Amino acid sequence: MIRRLTMAVFALLIAVPVTAQAPAGWQMRVDHSTNANDPDDVPEVRVVSLTNGLEVHTGPAVTLWNPANTASGAYTLEGTFTLLAPSGHVNYYGLIYGAGALEGAQENYIYFLVGQNGTFVIRHRAGNETVHDIMGRTANAAIAQPGANGQSTNQLQVRVGADETQFVVNGTVVHTAPKTGMAARSDGMWGVRVNHVIPGVRIEGLRVTR
Repeated sequence: MIRRLTMAVFALLIAVPVTAQAPAGWQMRVDHSTNANDPDDVPEVRVVSLTNGLEVHTGPAVTLWNPANTASGAYTLEGTFTLLAPSGHVNYYGLIYGAGALEGAQENYIYFLVGQNGTFVIRHRAGNETVHDIMGRTANAAIAQPGANGQSTNQLQVRVGADETQFVVNGTVVHTAPKTGMAARSDGMWGVRVNHVIPGVRIEGLRVTR
């Protein structure tokens, strides 16, 4: 079973510097790879606070959230993600929302992530072992891919309305989902997810507007 730990336990077992570098008030859940053909490249996650956000380096995949950051009803969640260096293979990073029970086995949230190859995914996680596709890996020209310097910047938005949710990259709506079934979930905590073996992602301007 995939091993998942809250920030407090993770700090005790693996890397004390993680707690010192994580943003004040934020919590962290780590997902270690269980695939021998696709292992984590380093045993820890490193999080650095920035003036207007944070910088995340993996290691194992990580979900980060602040329990005080919640949203309900109609709102827009957004953040700007700068990939500092590409991974050795495609991995994803981006926003989570509608989240609950993130510390335990019944974690539940929707995530909207982009990858270095110009694709995005929208998925619903329901518990430790269950992930449902709302939109599988899909290419879109709006997604910036790494340039000659290995970096790329993408602004992501989740625009939650009364009847539908729009998923937006750099001002372009890449998918619209009716608020039915799995996609109906939108009230709850919000934060970010960075999948494993990503050398670095700078995350700035995280906010909710109504």
